[in-house]
Amino acid sequence: MQRYFMTEPYEAKKQYDITGENYHHIVRVMRMEPKQQVYLVFSDRIAIIAEIVEVNDEAVVLKEVAKELSEKELPVNVTIACGFPKGDKLDLVVQKTTELGCHKFIGYPAKTSVVKWDHKKLVKKAERFKKIATEAAEQSHRQFAPDIVLLEKKLELVESFSNYDKVLIAYEESAKEGEQSRFAQTLAETSVGESILVVFGPEGGFASEEIEEFEKHGGILCGLGPRILRAETAPLYVLSAISYQFELV
Repeated sequence: MQRYFMTEPYEAKKQYDITGENYHHIVRVMRMEPKQQVYLVFSDRIAIIAEIVEVNDEAVVLKEVAKELSEKELPVNVTIACGFPKGDKLDLVVQKTTELGCHKFIGYPAKTSVVKWDHKKLVKKAERFKKIATEAAEQSHRQFAPDIVLLEKKLELVESFSNYDKVLIAYEESAKEGEQSRFAQTLAETSVGESILVVFGPEGGFASEEIEEFEKHGGILCGLGPRILRAETAPLYVLSAISYQFELV
């Protein structure tokens, strides 16, 4: 069943009018007709099953049939922070981390980041990533689409460390040294409802001064197993492991 995200919080109504891009998708792409059903997901994460009552030139009119009761979100809030990589790699990372349950995505300019995006470029990229995240959230039947934040300065990321219960730094040198327990240990010590920030570098990894700064502000250096993962692979590994820890064990 198709899923559509609404911009407003849930309110019990006799009918819901869908316009804009969602209207276009329902009418022009899916070619839906009255009596067909969809999910409507509101900004406060309440989702309902709604049935199409009428399709006119201005809106698709729906009525509520039932609430969606199953929980689709990870029981811990995971924020993924990635240093800006080359090319369009972040398109893939945003899409797949959304499918895997990411709560928030942060992009930041690491010291070894090759790309340099000015404010105008960051705004344009954020809009693109938000669209990718929304489509991925619809496809994976989530109850909200992750927030997308692109930072102009790395300092903004470091200053946010205190907002999280746990901060992990995916550091390839830790993996090379054979460290394999801190990631698993941190997850074991994390309770349902807590927040985790996991920081990843771009293709060139972290500079030594960045590691010192991260540790100074409470970041925990950890390896992700014996293999060195690409910048776009490591976030997917981490979210998969967190899902296993909290949803499948």
